[in-house]
Amino acid sequence: MSRFGNLEFEADASRSHGETRVEHDANYWGLEAERAFNRAEFETALRFFARVLEFNPDQVSAWTGQVRALIELGEFREAKVWADKALERFPTAPELLAAKGVALGRLGDVDSALAFSDASLEERGDTAYIWLARGDVLLARKEKLADHCFERARSLAAGAWWVTWLAARVRYYYGQFAAALKQAQQAAAQDAGQFVVWVLLGDCQLALGLSDAARVSWTQGQQLEPGSRSLTERLLALRQRSWLQKGWGKLRGLLHS
Repeated sequence: MSRFGNLEFEADASRSHGETRVEHDANYWGLEAERAFNRAEFETALRFFARVLEFNPDQVSAWTGQVRALIELGEFREAKVWADKALERFPTAPELLAAKGVALGRLGDVDSALAFSDASLEERGDTAYIWLARGDVLLARKEKLADHCFERARSLAAGAWWVTWLAARVRYYYGQFAAALKQAQQAAAQDAGQFVVWVLLGDCQLALGLSDAARVSWTQGQQLEPGSRSLTERLLALRQRSWLQKGWGKLRGLLHS
């Protein structure tokens, strides 16, 4: 079954396994979904947004949240399918239009992506996400106005760390590692207590060949989140890479001696 089908029938599947959720409401699951999203736990966020829709299928923010989570998971075709389904209910919802634009841009349909981004603004959409999405679409089109969009997003969210972090994630996706690093550093300055910021900082540093700096960043993140599997795996891979490089260096020395 596709991801789309899993989302469609999750409520029935969970009930068939005896899961009880009557003690929580849509507001609870919505807050949990946002919390998971801002911890880069996108699979979990996806499930929690689905639970919101079990209580209230007309909550447009939960539909948008699912599309955004699918995009962050790299499942762009599923994101487009889910956006289309949501837009059947809410054809003029600005953030849904913006999210579909992002999905289309990442699928390579940059002209349609811009059209949906334009539509989101025409519907008087003026939220941080709409401008993050606009920057995403412009980067997909290799245009140079993304900086303005990301700054607009930050201003609308009063400089919230998660907006800067998401902008850095967009830059990283498009291979703009130096710009991504700069924005990740800004996010760390806004809130150094968010371990996901240190994860992204290390990813950017490693992409730029700054292995030692990446180790420091990931170690800092691990101090904030000792149980993070992703950080443990990154640090282990970095150590293995260092051992291989040292071993290769010794071998080259022997071959040339």
